[in-house]
Amino acid sequence: MGNEFKKGIDVAIIKKISLLKHEPAWMLEQRIDAYKNFIKFKNPLWGPDLSFIDFKDYIYYSSPDTKKSDTWENVPEKIKATFKKLNIPELEAKTLSGVNNQFDSESIYHETMEEFTSKGVIFCSMDDAVKLHSEIVKKYFGKLVSNNDNKYAALNSAAWSGGSFIYIPKNLKIEKPLQSYFRINTKSVGQFERTLIIVEENSQIHYIEGCTAPIYDKNNLHAAVVEVFVGKNATVRYSTIQNWSDNVLNLVTKRAVVETNGYMEWIDGNIGSKLNMKYPATILKGDNACGKCISIATSKRGVVQDSGAKMIHIGKNTKSYIISKSIAGGGGNASYRGLINITKNATNSYSEVSCDSIILDQQSRSDTYPTEIIANSSSFIKHEAKITNLDKEKMYYINSRGIDCKQAQHLLIMGFIAPFTDVLPIEYAVELNHLLHLYF
Repeated sequence: MGNEFKKGIDVAIIKKISLLKHEPAWMLEQRIDAYKNFIKFKNPLWGPDLSFIDFKDYIYYSSPDTKKSDTWENVPEKIKATFKKLNIPELEAKTLSGVNNQFDSESIYHETMEEFTSKGVIFCSMDDAVKLHSEIVKKYFGKLVSNNDNKYAALNSAAWSGGSFIYIPKNLKIEKPLQSYFRINTKSVGQFERTLIIVEENSQIHYIEGCTAPIYDKNNLHAAVVEVFVGKNATVRYSTIQNWSDNVLNLVTKRAVVETNGYMEWIDGNIGSKLNMKYPATILKGDNACGKCISIATSKRGVVQDSGAKMIHIGKNTKSYIISKSIAGGGGNASYRGLINITKNATNSYSEVSCDSIILDQQSRSDTYPTEIIANSSSFIKHEAKITNLDKEKMYYINSRGIDCKQAQHLLIMGFIAPFTDVLPIEYAVELNHLLHLYF
């Protein structure tokens, strides 16, 4: 590696990260303030036990010995080979309007189609955005996920590196997705990317992020923060295919705010990781705003998936939908944890929650932890939860057609998560099919 810090984090490390990135003074002040909150905050008292995490055991900045490139040909062969194994270059060429690839703590390859940059679209790494678009970043950075939000968001604000910045001007609809791919490739490294998306009035984007890491005998820590601003009549779809190895602790804060008539959709796929805590949140601020979260979570022995979604209704006539699908096998634990809060002034609002789980054996488990609040009498919440085993009659029928048990199980799982795969671009749905075939 070209630049790798010693283990542990303190003010000196934070100053070194900021200096290395040539940041303005206001960002260093943000980092130091966040670090003070990180030290002060305790782990959450709900959810999986996080007390085993030793923050002195992680490297908080590690970058490859290469500069960021705007052409694939100039990426070093060693790093290029890693991404080629993941089929990343092929996906980019076929399906994307722009791409940002991150290796450990730094973006190493970025490209955006000229037809969009000429229309005022900004898609770059967060590090470049802080330097090149400082006033826009300063206006929005930390406004949805502040330095005093929670321990791991504060850690991200202190040590963040890399991530994506997207700005879409008014009246622009981008049909092909933008994508970032995050790779943790070094033992005991923490990855703390920061993503900030601003979509102005009457505009539309689809953003996709993918995540992978090799298996090590030490844990890796991933604590990302995502902030999304959805303007009036705007539409944002944010898709995640997370394929972390089973030594990654994935502790992520994702939040969006939606203005009048806006629409925010989270498509959240959680495969792997040793421990995953992620609950994409949508604040329906404007009247007639709508939010949706479709998620899947898979777990096997030694894996804890604690995931779900949050919907906060503030505007009148707002609507939200949560579809959560989880699969637990081999002694895994896959649970849903969610919040619906329809506030006093969010009259005539509606929320619908559906939590379905499949448990593949007697050693696995799945739990549902819903919190649902209605503060006015004209609104309505519908909640459905179901835990089942694989349908034995369907298994028998598929087996009778000459398909073995493993393949039959896979076919039933893919049918179970169809609401998720149906909204993915075909190339990503095929890749997800492959990943799940390997997982169980």
